[in-house]
Amino acid sequence: MNTDSRRRVTLPLLLEMKQRGERIAMVTVYDAPSARLADEAGLDLLLVGDSAAMVVLGHDSTLPVTLEEMIILTRAVSRVAIRPLVVGDLPFGSYQVSDEEAVTNAIRLVKDGGADIVKLEGSDYRLSRVRAIIEAGIPVMGHIGLTPQSATMLGGYRAQGRTAASAQRLYDAGRALEAAGCCALVLEAMPSVVAERITRAVGIPTIGIGAGPSCDGQVLVWHDLLGLTPDPAPRFVERYAQLGTEIRSALERYARDVRDGTFPGERHSYGMPDAERAAFEK
Repeated sequence: MNTDSRRRVTLPLLLEMKQRGERIAMVTVYDAPSARLADEAGLDLLLVGDSAAMVVLGHDSTLPVTLEEMIILTRAVSRVAIRPLVVGDLPFGSYQVSDEEAVTNAIRLVKDGGADIVKLEGSDYRLSRVRAIIEAGIPVMGHIGLTPQSATMLGGYRAQGRTAASAQRLYDAGRALEAAGCCALVLEAMPSVVAERITRAVGIPTIGIGAGPSCDGQVLVWHDLLGLTPDPAPRFVERYAQLGTEIRSALERYARDVRDGTFPGERHSYGMPDAERAAFEK
């Protein structure tokens, strides 16, 4: 597929990409300027992730971010995204209680936030949540493997599926989420052989993050990809830029110019007609 095309990405198009072996490019974004740049760069999917809790809002986990905050961030992205589909994360606490509450909050993320798809983590009881949200007419992206909202239960931010038994559970979860109606799956932090088997077994696209090269697509966090988060980065991250260094340098130069009087200069100032100036200075 020509990623320079402004053809709107659709769910059928994503399925066609999987069937043709064309890789799907997804990135997290949290604001309008980032969404505009990602759109212009030809990304297929924009994920407004609950990772915003950590990389935007300064928390030490994804748990504190609220539905209201996710709606605000998703709305900013959906306002400017033209080609890519916008995926909104349902934050912790917004779908765990009941199917009814999950549907209500998914509707808000779509109606108020402008999301095209909602994403939720895990399987098991979440299967009924998936089915209920889909019955309400909203596409759902699943997420298995390392599910950050359940990191404490999983023993921390650790790769999953490293034993035969746990790998089988991930495989079964992927199949179950597809059967429940998910339009795609995020596979996070698992051995590549497990992700490869899941990808082959399901008819919906898989999007990997720390799951090896055999997934149908890949996603990275905006701030990790661009070098805006401190080192060390997770082993699956590729730094495509070091913008943190560039931004810090620019801010240091700005502060220096303000303090020594170099900025603002004459060229930054607004003029005034001589007659008006003379009248003002009388």
